[in-house]
Amino acid sequence: MYIHQRPLWPHFSWDRQVIMDLLASVRHKQGKLIGRMESLGFPLQEEAVLQTLTLEVLKSNEIEGEILNAEQVRSSIARRLGIDIGALSPTDRHIEGVVEMLLDATQHYDQPLTEDRLFGWHAALFPTGRSGMYKITVGNWRDNENGPMQVVSGPLGRERVHFEAPSSERLPQEMAQFIEWFNTQNNIDPVLKAAMAHLWFVTIHPFDDGNGRIARSIADMQLARADGSHQRFYSMSAQIRLERKDYYHILEKTQRGDLDITEWVYWFLTCLDRALSATEDILTSVITKARYWKFFSEKNINDRQKLMLNKLLDGFDGKLNTSKWAKITKTSTDTALRDIQNLVEQGVLVKEDSGGRSTSYKLETRIPKSN
Repeated sequence: MYIHQRPLWPHFSWDRQVIMDLLASVRHKQGKLIGRMESLGFPLQEEAVLQTLTLEVLKSNEIEGEILNAEQVRSSIARRLGIDIGALSPTDRHIEGVVEMLLDATQHYDQPLTEDRLFGWHAALFPTGRSGMYKITVGNWRDNENGPMQVVSGPLGRERVHFEAPSSERLPQEMAQFIEWFNTQNNIDPVLKAAMAHLWFVTIHPFDDGNGRIARSIADMQLARADGSHQRFYSMSAQIRLERKDYYHILEKTQRGDLDITEWVYWFLTCLDRALSATEDILTSVITKARYWKFFSEKNINDRQKLMLNKLLDGFDGKLNTSKWAKITKTSTDTALRDIQNLVEQGVLVKEDSGGRSTSYKLETRIPKSN
């Protein structure tokens, strides 16, 4: 029996004594993080938000086994938020849709969740009306045309059913109840409500595909409500991606249990606690990047050089050499070499020691701290 088949569904219960101290710790960390980020000033806040949202989009899709182009995701978010990151990469419809869903959830967290809004998110995720090769119902609740909605794994003929969702006939009533609860002010702590919303939505599994990503966006929306801010400084999906095996295990265990969801709530809170701690890496990256750009502002740098320096600061893939510079900036190798040599002369780039067939370069690490 699944929890949605229990007579008292969806009246969840949990042991307050088990989660109370952990919830208080998480809430304290949230407040401390937001206070620290707000003290950085607007430009650094923008960069932190951009890094966090990019990470959230990438990792939420990775959880489902889908790898997106990081540069396209970052460009799409920057364009929509009006953040200047220099040259923007063109983005495909699918990435635009994924970004649009998350930004709508987090930037407009104070607006009510509605059936139409969820349908819009789903349509944005699947702009072609297909999931891979398969045609799916888009922008509407699933039906039972192909049998019950099941989460399965394993080879054909030896599949293992991890979960079976409520029948499609129940969906209008189930989702109306969920949406009303989500939009209602109640006595539940906002972070605890995020954990409940995630579990509740993914258990109903109202769409043909995309339920996990939409559940995580709903949780992000509720966490933004908990923070009282549209600025996102931590990524829950990035942490879930690191703990994906445990994530699916606890979901399956909870959905096969009774309506006591203490274990799920405890796991969600510990995962969130680690996500908040991991933000220290984002903060360090943002501050380091700001130091570099203050250092660069004293140099004579053209637009091509700005583009490539941004890429190096964001984590360049592989070694930087003249051929890669020429390809990315769409210039000749002679121009690329002049650009690089100019930065070497200004103390911005240094030659790598590795040698080999092609000389490679990296950022100078010894920049003045006062800058």
